[in-house]
Amino acid sequence: MTRPTNAERLQKVIARSGLTSRRGADSLIVEGRVSVDGRTARPGQRVDPASVEVLVDGIRLPVNPDLVYYLLHKPLGVISTTQDPEGRATVVDLVPSRPRVFPVGRLDADTTGLILLTNDGGFANLVTHPRYGITKTYDVLVDGPTTSRHLARIRRGVELDDGPARVVALRKVGSDGHRSHLEMSMSEGRNREIRRLWEALGFRVVRLHRTSVGPLRDRALAPGEWRCLEVGEVRAFYSHVVGATDHRAGREMSR
Repeated sequence: MTRPTNAERLQKVIARSGLTSRRGADSLIVEGRVSVDGRTARPGQRVDPASVEVLVDGIRLPVNPDLVYYLLHKPLGVISTTQDPEGRATVVDLVPSRPRVFPVGRLDADTTGLILLTNDGGFANLVTHPRYGITKTYDVLVDGPTTSRHLARIRRGVELDDGPARVVALRKVGSDGHRSHLEMSMSEGRNREIRRLWEALGFRVVRLHRTSVGPLRDRALAPGEWRCLEVGEVRAFYSHVVGATDHRAGREMSR
């Protein structure tokens, strides 16, 4: 068998990811809790971390050292693209220039809050595709008093020009009689979806701020600040997908 050119001991690869120590990685392998490309890992196995899929307890472990994951607090007016023909600041201007990354989904220029950037296309697809059920939560301020009737209408779904818009969760935080403060969770990322949804009911969104992406929240990040995701945070997304898949499979079997 030809050994991969950049092969390293698997326990070293696992330890470098930040999940556990080398000794802890050895124990995971011996206990049969690690798989490599779909096969149970062997003690002493060597792998190329840039070309294999490593799962621990059935959850993907990011081991490729060339992949990066950033969480950014996007400020007002910054564009969620890799470049802008009008010369406006973009989210990639706010994070390290190497390796090159791209935003996961988008936030409008007049929307603030959390956005992910990465060079991992598979991870980006997992976060953005509606079938994986990764929700994003927003702090919303609308101009005008909303009633329980308005909220019920939103929860039922509102037909937009590109199809129905539906919320995953919606609650009213407060109101001063002139403006309504709401929290909304969405699983899609269509263009200006929340703004258009409220406009369909006659309301104007005056402030929109994303507070979470899936399991990720970070109130400590100031506008323009970013940080690298921890290995456990990346795995939390894959864990969510595994759980959602198991749940769907269970529903299918019960029919």
